[in-house]
Amino acid sequence: MQSFVTDHLLFWIVMYVLALTAWACIGRFAMQAFVPADSPNYIWRGFRLLTDWAVWCARRMVPSYVQGRFLPLVAACWLFGIRLVAGVLLVGAGLVPSITPAAGG
Repeated sequence: MQSFVTDHLLFWIVMYVLALTAWACIGRFAMQAFVPADSPNYIWRGFRLLTDWAVWCARRMVPSYVQGRFLPLVAACWLFGIRLVAGVLLVGAGLVPSITPAAGG
C-alpha cells in the first residue's frame, strides 16, 4: 500500500495542490458575499492565503471588464482545466497509480 503513494508522489502532489487551490477559490467566491475584503476572520484569511496567487494569475489572463468578485471563479475554472491537462499528461507519461492490483500481490 505504501508504494501506491510513494511511487507516484509527483501525481499525488500535483493533483492535490491543484484541487485544493481550485476548491478554495470556489470557497473564497462564496464567502466574499458575507465577509468584507479586509476582514480579520481567520477562515477568510486562510482562503486568501491559499488563493491569492491563483486570483493574481487570473487577473492577468482575463479581460479587464471581468469584475474582481468573479476572479476566484475564473481562477477555479483555470485550475480545474490545468488539473485535467496535467492528469492526461501524467497518464501519458505513466506516472499515475494503477487501480488494478499488482501481480503476485
